[in-house]
Amino acid sequence: MKNLKFLFLLLFPIFGCEKDNAVVIPPVQVESMYFPSNTDTAWETKSLASLGWNQSAIQPLKDYLIEKNTKSFMILVNGRIVMEEYFDDHTATSSWQWNSAGKTLVSTTTGIAQQEGLLNINNKVSQYIGTGWTSETLAQENLITSKNLLSMTSGLNDASNLVITSNLTYLADAGTRWSYANVFQKLMDVVGAASSQNFEAYFNAKLKNKIGMDGFWNNGIIFKIYNSNTRSMARFGLLALNKGKWKNETIINETFFNESITTSQNINPSYGYLWWLNGKPNYMVPGGQTVYQTSLVSNAPSDMYAAMGAEDQRIYVIPSKNMVIIRMGGASDPATPNFALSGFDSDVWQKINAVIN
Repeated sequence: MKNLKFLFLLLFPIFGCEKDNAVVIPPVQVESMYFPSNTDTAWETKSLASLGWNQSAIQPLKDYLIEKNTKSFMILVNGRIVMEEYFDDHTATSSWQWNSAGKTLVSTTTGIAQQEGLLNINNKVSQYIGTGWTSETLAQENLITSKNLLSMTSGLNDASNLVITSNLTYLADAGTRWSYANVFQKLMDVVGAASSQNFEAYFNAKLKNKIGMDGFWNNGIIFKIYNSNTRSMARFGLLALNKGKWKNETIINETFFNESITTSQNINPSYGYLWWLNGKPNYMVPGGQTVYQTSLVSNAPSDMYAAMGAEDQRIYVIPSKNMVIIRMGGASDPATPNFALSGFDSDVWQKINAVIN
């Protein structure tokens, strides 16, 4: 017992000294997520220097964007503007078409209608818009659900992007073939019928106005196309970064949004509900059935999901970096038309990586 007491007295000063001289490590300060006001044009900014980015790589990025017919380019980090550039007489108030990047607006609005109990994406499309909307047999048509439209697996003929009944002929059973086509726009009819109003009115009330977007849907040559200024596209990207939450309000529930940015079928792993997904083992592109054995944009972050439209309209969302990147403009390569992925993606990410890494 005496030995134990002696040992205790011997060690106590040491322990006490370690406690007295302990290094106190301050907690890491995590920057809060910022959301711009819905009622004015104020938007917080953050300097490149504060992020430790390579400022000497900014001009080469700008030069590339100008060379590739870009109208506007934005980078947000934690919701704050780090870079906002306009080219070719385009301004912060100019509108530009989203093209197929606007498909993600339709996906989100469909999810909102489901969370309100107006529809179920697993139900057949004809339950909402009636039979005879395709030129298939009734049995074939009734296989097509809204989920098939969201995942591009309707099985309908993709020879024409003009969505009229005579073009919507049978090619495969729904769910057995992935093919990028404009038949997704029938979701707008489904939402309209389910909500007893036109799609745009429902979209405006439940999504656009909730996050302070401007913009409008116009009737394009082939389908309705959304038009807005660049900051409105960035607002939607910020909503997507936050998995459907805007400030303290849930616009689209996180469960549905997570489904949207998860592989939606077992044919093209790089496609969710009208969102493109990076970091998957392979991908397919519009206009063919070729499977490419690599990720969508191999030099971009693997957790990136993206809204992609013709002529390189882009919303890149990168959760691991709390980052949203927007690009609007003309086709980067007018000689090579594309509906989604193009050489622009890997080239611009090479330039972006030089800035942020």
